[in-house]
Amino acid sequence: MDRGTAASPGTPHDHERTSTPPPSRGSGRVALTPHPDRLLPPDPTRRGIARRLYDGVRDLPLISPHGHVEARLLATDEPFTDPASLLVTPDHYITRLLHAHGVPLPRLGLRDSADGAAPAAPREVWRTFCEHWHLFLGTASRGWLEAELHDVLGVTVQPSADTADELFDEITARLREPEFRPRALHDSFGIAALATTDDPADDLSHHAALADDASWSGRVLPTFRPDRHLDATAPGWSAALDDLAAASGIDTGDYDGLIRALENRREHFRAHGATATDHSAPDARMAFLDRDRAQRLFAEVKAGTASAEDARLLSQQLLGEMARMSSEDGMVMALHTGSRRNHHPETARRFGPDTGHDIPLQAEFTRALQPMLERFGTNPRFQTVLFTLDETVFSRELAPLAGFYPSVYLGAPWWFLDAPRAMHRFRDAVTETAGFYRNAGFIDDTRGFCSIPARHDTARRVDAAHLAGLVAEHVISEDDAAVVIRDLHDLQPRRAFRL
Repeated sequence: MDRGTAASPGTPHDHERTSTPPPSRGSGRVALTPHPDRLLPPDPTRRGIARRLYDGVRDLPLISPHGHVEARLLATDEPFTDPASLLVTPDHYITRLLHAHGVPLPRLGLRDSADGAAPAAPREVWRTFCEHWHLFLGTASRGWLEAELHDVLGVTVQPSADTADELFDEITARLREPEFRPRALHDSFGIAALATTDDPADDLSHHAALADDASWSGRVLPTFRPDRHLDATAPGWSAALDDLAAASGIDTGDYDGLIRALENRREHFRAHGATATDHSAPDARMAFLDRDRAQRLFAEVKAGTASAEDARLLSQQLLGEMARMSSEDGMVMALHTGSRRNHHPETARRFGPDTGHDIPLQAEFTRALQPMLERFGTNPRFQTVLFTLDETVFSRELAPLAGFYPSVYLGAPWWFLDAPRAMHRFRDAVTETAGFYRNAGFIDDTRGFCSIPARHDTARRVDAAHLAGLVAEHVISEDDAAVVIRDLHDLQPRRAFRL
């Protein structure tokens, strides 16, 4: 099948929109020169304060307590091959927006399992991206991409139809140089700690290889992500339990066996340096059933005789067990709830998860978390970091919760909210209630390795701008602001994730 005329994801009869930009938008040669004061206030007084605050933290080591870069990347240290495979295909922030403008996902390098045909070659992917460069104007992705291209890869002209091949060849050649291999980039980024996200059945062999490598001095930690083993509503749940049984050596055919297996794998992760678990349930509700009822519920769901509501209740019970385990073993429980995963089933079927169509849901935390916080909210071993995609709960629910419970930290704006103006809104919404020190600092939450420094730099600039406003309004002193911004990007992520 011609990749340029492939059907777009959807029903088999969807009409594919053309997406070729007007020549005046997709062509030409324009310098790529990110402004040194980008994201800083336009007012001269505030801008001067922000510059000083930013200069105080711009070179701090990067703490990345949650992300999706794989340990394999650093363990093998294999060179990146081309800019499309590095910057475009793995980044669903990019692919989702281009798809919205009618670009079929195979043209962006994603394989369509429905027809088995090869996706577009990297050079063609890169050409498509460059032709649509203008579509990213005003987005957070545009700022990250400019920083990746200019600051990391040394690119000095903007992508366009006219520069696509030139840039592809330039970047591909650069990626062959030793200083652009993954480990060298890791060191140049100044990453002090990098947490990966890993399935409980993972043997963590790449983490072990890094730990045993005398030539490696970085810190890469696994994070326990048990979603597919907890979601009793998912079609693949039974297979996930089998994988867990194989990894742990414990029969997961009954409820007690599943709990022991999960505890076993948590201990395995802790032995490899893990300090946190991560969960992406649809909402934050947890159940705390007595053991007999939980065992009966598990048996019914496993046998296929339970209702859909019973399967959801079992999932909530298993999430509650994760909270209980965290109160005992001290692993921080991060909750990335409130996303409708795989909103477009046909895209998920053909291209898999994490391909750009996870959509935010309305969130509720006050009632949902009360059973958990009644049990563990003041337990000194228990700690949770709460993330949301619903801005309306920042001031109404999350800040008050974090402003009382010593176990609750506010997660940074995430997914659709990890953009500069949304970050400002977050600070405005939570600080007056919870202060700066109930905040977990910044997470980059990225699959794009080269976007790590770009995203951290964005967060530091935004915080410098926000704090400069408070200084100019005489709410806090500049000396206090300098301490706060440093703590937000060093002390707080270490403290919140127990790094």
